[in-house]
This record gives sequence, structure tokens and C-alpha cells, in this order.
Amino acid sequence: MKTNKFIVLKHLLIENKKFIGLKFNSDKVLNSLIKELDGIIWSPEFNLYCLPNSKINLDAIFNLFRGVAWINTNYFFERSNSKKLDEDFDVKWFRKRQKPTGYKCCPESYLEKLELKHYANNTVKTYVSCFERFINFYNSKDLDQIDENDIRNYLKLLTQNNWSISYINQSINSIKFYYEIVLGMPNRFYDIERPKKKRKLPAILSKNEIKKIINATNNLKHKCILTILYSSGLRRSELLNLKLADIDSERMLIKINDAKGNKDRYSLLSESALIDLRRYYLQYQPKTYLFEGQKKEKYSATSIVKILASAVHKSGIKKHVTPHTLRHSFATHLLENGTDLRHIQLLLGHNSTKTTEIYTHVATNSFNSIKNPLDL
Repeated sequence: MKTNKFIVLKHLLIENKKFIGLKFNSDKVLNSLIKELDGIIWSPEFNLYCLPNSKINLDAIFNLFRGVAWINTNYFFERSNSKKLDEDFDVKWFRKRQKPTGYKCCPESYLEKLELKHYANNTVKTYVSCFERFINFYNSKDLDQIDENDIRNYLKLLTQNNWSISYINQSINSIKFYYEIVLGMPNRFYDIERPKKKRKLPAILSKNEIKKIINATNNLKHKCILTILYSSGLRRSELLNLKLADIDSERMLIKINDAKGNKDRYSLLSESALIDLRRYYLQYQPKTYLFEGQKKEKYSATSIVKILASAVHKSGIKKHVTPHTLRHSFATHLLENGTDLRHIQLLLGHNSTKTTEIYTHVATNSFNSIKNPLDL
């Protein structure tokens, strides 16, 4: 079917009843056909035609517009980007914490959905914290009575109080999770605007600075951790989840399983890193994970931050350096060495080269051909 007509299906809640919203550009054919749907009404509130949400009405929409218009269901049928993580769902902190008198807690149904969707424990804590701040802002109002204007006013307050764009987006995610996932209303608040992200360039270390940081570590395990973070361009969580079998010394690759976006990928294994890893294995004898704690459990994320902070301090580098700085530096150095952007995208696990293109703004070879006017 070739057509330039599109109808987008939306979930609507009108007087606490579920409806199917039909969104499309004004068109004589569609305007005429849509009136043939039994029970169709116009919603001034949403500025959309809508039908009671039922299997019969959903089928009627597809049958009526077959061959006439594309039916876009991307906003209608629920999709989950969550992944099954190698960790137990833990909400002990939620049960044990002390709460002020009159404090509204996150509903149990919220926690149950987070568990069913296999959300990471860190994400669970973030969602619960953000959502509880929101529901306690409207402490005297029933959750199901909160509308788009209430949410906008709350987000406006966060903006006025200089909360970060990241926190505001996390708050929106936590609020939408309740109304859309827990209550089963996908895209209940699809018109809520998100703040525009600031385009910040990543901090990049020179190759010499990277070597100084790695050489500042006195502990072989710590040295291996920092070396792998940089030389393979891994995220901190990806390094923590590495297992012994993920090191492919024959092909000089490292396999990253269940990375961001539920994707597996391969990255580079440095020859010098492999030499240190072999020494490390003989000394520490890890059992399951490549890097383990004293009790042979998965190494902790905070320990990696401390290792890096200590090494940066000893090296005398004054820049603010995080584990992700090493990943940014890996990508930038590859680009400076002439590696194709598409290959860098694959190594980093980016969905699009648009994400990877940011490194073209910090790679020195972008500026080497430009003569400084002071030196002319």
C-alpha cells in the first residue's frame, strides 16, 4: 500500500474511562471515513477523535482504513527497553527506611511492575525517589486526579529551583511509569514537554595523561581495571559484568553481553592489557567475574570510582575524571588515529553514528589543518 496518509493511535483517559485517540492531519477522505466508526466522538480536551478502548473498536479502525492510511501504533502498544540483569531485585531499603509522619509512599503496584520489567536496582531507587517527591508535592490529591497541568506545574517548579535537566527527565520517566505502565495507560501524558538537553562536549584526556593515570596505580588489579576501561572503551557497568569467558585472547577481543539497549557487542583487547590480565589472573584467581571483591562477588561500582580518583590524584592531573572520561578518550584517540566513525560506533555500542559524531568536535585532527591567526 502506497499512501501518504497516517493515523497515529493514542491512549486517552476521559472521565476515568479508557479511549483510543486518533491523531491525523486534516484530510477530506479521513474526515469523512472516520465518522463511519460506531461511537466516535470528538474530544475538545485532547483535540482528537476518540473511541472507547476495546478490541472490537481497535479492529474496526484497522478494517476501515485498510488500504487508505497507515495506522501508526508506536505510541499505542507497550514496548519495553528493559533488560534482564544478572542481579536480584532488592527493595529492602524501601521496607526498612524511616519515613516522616504523613509521608506518601510509592504504591506496591509500582514496585511490582518495576520488578516484572526487570529494571536495575539503581534505576528502581531513582524512580521511587523521584516519584515519591512528586506525589508528596501533591500530598492531599489523589494520584488518579492529577492531570497534565499539575505535572507541568511540578516540572516548572523543579526548573525554577535549578534541578538538573537529567533529574527533571528522570522525574518525568518516573511519573509516566506510574500512569502509563502501572495503570496500563501507555502515553497517558504524551504531551508533556521534556527540557532540551544541553549539548556539552565530553572531557578528553591526552594519551600521555591516560598513561600517567594507569601508571599511578600500585595495585595490579586496579591497573587492569583502568587499562580495560580505557583500551576497550567500556562503560563502568559493562566492565563490572565481564566474565572470564568474555576475554577472547585468540581473536584479541572482549565480548560485552547485555549492554545498553539489550545489545551484545565486541570491543578491542589490548596486547599490553592482556599481558597484565594474565599476571592478574595468576595472582587473584577470579572464579566467575573478571574482577571480583574479596568474597569473590562482583566488584562494586563505587570501588572503581575510588580507584580512578586515587590514581588521578597521584598523577597530578587537575581535570575532573570519571570512568566515562576514559571511554570518551578511547573513542577520540581512535578517531585521531584515522579509525572510521562507523567502526568506533560499533566498538562503543551506539545505535547511531549521530551519537558518535560528537567526538569529531573534540578530536585534534579536526583542528590541526587550521593555522592560528596569531601565528600567521
